[in-house]
Amino acid sequence: MTDQTPVIEIRNLHKAYGALEVIKGVDITAQKGDVVSLIGSSGSGKSTILRCANLLEESQQGDILFKGEPVTWKGEGLNRHPADQKQVLRIRTNLSMIFQQFNLWAHMTILQNVMEAPVTVLGRDRAEVDEKARYYLDKVGIGDKCDVYPAQLSGGQQQRAAIARGLCMEPEALLFDEPTSALDPELEQEVVKVIKDLAAEGRTMMIVTHDMKMAADVSDHVVFLHQGLIEEEGAPDTLFGAPKSERLQQFLSSTMAA
Repeated sequence: MTDQTPVIEIRNLHKAYGALEVIKGVDITAQKGDVVSLIGSSGSGKSTILRCANLLEESQQGDILFKGEPVTWKGEGLNRHPADQKQVLRIRTNLSMIFQQFNLWAHMTILQNVMEAPVTVLGRDRAEVDEKARYYLDKVGIGDKCDVYPAQLSGGQQQRAAIARGLCMEPEALLFDEPTSALDPELEQEVVKVIKDLAAEGRTMMIVTHDMKMAADVSDHVVFLHQGLIEEEGAPDTLFGAPKSERLQQFLSSTMAA
């Protein structure tokens, strides 16, 4: 991989559920250190693209490359599946996904939640992972919550724990799927601050978000999706400041007014 090789590259992606095509040929690239935000109304395909990038969903056409390495496929169309499960695991462990609903294990402490995947999936030394997990919990501002259980935390604290869990895998990129949409506005800002700090560090991230202010503040590149296609994309200043397409103008006027 050279410095110019993207961390994530999606080319001509198509995704269907039976006869319903939800992604209709999309190209998205995230270079090392880029923050790429995907915006658009519900049903536009934002989260589906993220899940396809992480191979949580299977696409029917197009290429997905991780650090220049293409995912290998067998079969075609609705029968297309990844050909190499070891490759799938390697890619997934390098693209940490942070979900809308936290997905923390209720029966484990916050520290145990953050340590679980590096120890069981990557086989890393427990003492070393313990140290790293505490470091990342400190980093997201909840280092004092190591020994409590998810139910004892606010939604914002749970989402920050989920981010620490993603960071503890020490991935090449972080994928955020609506990381703040389940939170009250006050708690949302706790999570936005963490994401802004990560962006300032130069971490590679793809973010699906309804929060236009965060997308404007943290992104290097913004992609506006409409009905499974890219309607418009560009630098946040251009996209939010001088949108060209009528559909994006409508979308921004309704979301900014909300």
